[in-house]
Amino acid sequence: MGQTGARRLVDVLTELDVDVAFGLPGVHNLPIWDAIAASDIRLIGVRHEQAAGYAADGYARTTGKLGVALVTTGPGAANTIGAIGEAKASASPVLLIATDIPSTLRRQGTVRGVLHESSDQQALFAPVTKETFVVDHPDAIGPVVRRAARVAARPQSGPVYVGIPTDFLRAEATDGSASEPTEQFHPVLNEDIDKARAALIAARRPLIWAGGGALRSGAGPAIGQLAEHLAAPIITTFAARGIVPPDHPCRASNPVHTPEVGALWDEADVVLAVGTDFDGLMTQNWLMPQPPTLISVNVDAADAAKNYQPDLLLLGDARQLVERLLAGTPLKEGIDALSRRLDEIEVRVRRRVRKEEPQAAEFLAALAETLPDTSVLVTDMCVAGYWVGGFYRVAAPRKLAYPMGWGTLGFGFPAALGVAAAGKGRAVCITGDGGFLYGCAELATAIQEGLPVTVVIVDDGGYGMLRYDQSLAGLAHNGVDLATPDFVGLAKSFGVYADRVDGFGRAFRRLLREFTRADEPNVLVVNAELRPPLNTSPRWYRQSG
Repeated sequence: MGQTGARRLVDVLTELDVDVAFGLPGVHNLPIWDAIAASDIRLIGVRHEQAAGYAADGYARTTGKLGVALVTTGPGAANTIGAIGEAKASASPVLLIATDIPSTLRRQGTVRGVLHESSDQQALFAPVTKETFVVDHPDAIGPVVRRAARVAARPQSGPVYVGIPTDFLRAEATDGSASEPTEQFHPVLNEDIDKARAALIAARRPLIWAGGGALRSGAGPAIGQLAEHLAAPIITTFAARGIVPPDHPCRASNPVHTPEVGALWDEADVVLAVGTDFDGLMTQNWLMPQPPTLISVNVDAADAAKNYQPDLLLLGDARQLVERLLAGTPLKEGIDALSRRLDEIEVRVRRRVRKEEPQAAEFLAALAETLPDTSVLVTDMCVAGYWVGGFYRVAAPRKLAYPMGWGTLGFGFPAALGVAAAGKGRAVCITGDGGFLYGCAELATAIQEGLPVTVVIVDDGGYGMLRYDQSLAGLAHNGVDLATPDFVGLAKSFGVYADRVDGFGRAFRRLLREFTRADEPNVLVVNAELRPPLNTSPRWYRQSG
């Protein structure tokens, strides 16, 4: 008697260096839980399948490794779609493994009423994944999961779906290993590298725009060196925050949505875009002008050209191509002048924030002064999260998880569970009262698993961003003011320590310092209301019409 399909699945996950997975048991996937219990993989049970998807995403963003979510059939699988959509929009390598009804009960073209049956469960995931796979035989479990993992990790990375009929998990399964050719890029010609390098050297005002693809490829050091050689400012997208150190002399530390940083784009005569698609959120819905010369480094030609047409495309791995550009690029004069200008921009932006948004300035300063160097920030789609995503000085790559790919409210807390499980430092989740309620049941997960996470709930009694939108439009506040629970009492009912403060002053700093140095999960509630920052669409300084 050979191995069962469930055992084969777990062996392949182990072979793929999976050390943590997130999931929720159901009648159809229980054999997976039994098989994992006999392995070295830590399976963290969540309280809602959507949380499994978010946690796997948070784990992947923090580690760069494959995030794995294991869910059951029908409604269990469907509950993950919002989380998997965020992973797709943010190019996060997540492997979603869902069971399906027994193959022996499936009748093509007919929904018979089998428990948890969908007419086409695989089709649910087509719009929100890189690729979907269905196992058609127990022996195919190993090859399909291996192939799916390769697809998820291959640039541009992203989530994949694997559906396994539940009867295959108990059936005998051989290895059925099958090799697959490795996808390779056609080498970029030296003459194209030379052309791009010459344009950058000749530029009077070069600029480097670094995106999530640059961060995922590990291109940060090469980008930092190239910027110094060219005396070129570096603007980062939300996905690339932390790609160069905060004290790098060429780093524009504030978002391009501030007029002072936006001016760097407007003035540039040559832009080197590395690993980015210039999405609407970063470009103020493409109101930023096309640069005179645009050189794009990307793994996907269509992705590179879908919003701004490059004059020259270098197709391939960002780190390798930037290193080739760097080789032979001489040191230009002007680095000191550029550094002084960027420092002046920083001073002007921070001064305006302190003058116009003193509470936000106090909040950012408190985070900078109190958070441990090893902590990883995870934000939700909330006003406080927007301030962190745009203006917090992220210390290193993968130290910020920010759901601006698809913009999914409710991402923050469950994603922080995945970050905390990664063992890369304490997860510090910045969320609002509305978004936290999407996944507050995961407090049970945090305490049961002993996950090192601090949740900071900025409680403004509703959906603060939407309230601002309505006020700006002169509308009444409908649907945005919420009845909320006693969050401190709620957390304590789960056995999670919690406290509450007013504002971001001395008491907030003291408690945040204490909470983020604890071993156990905890919750800090802050009574405060912030205005949205300039990196949110109602406050963009470029407005159409």
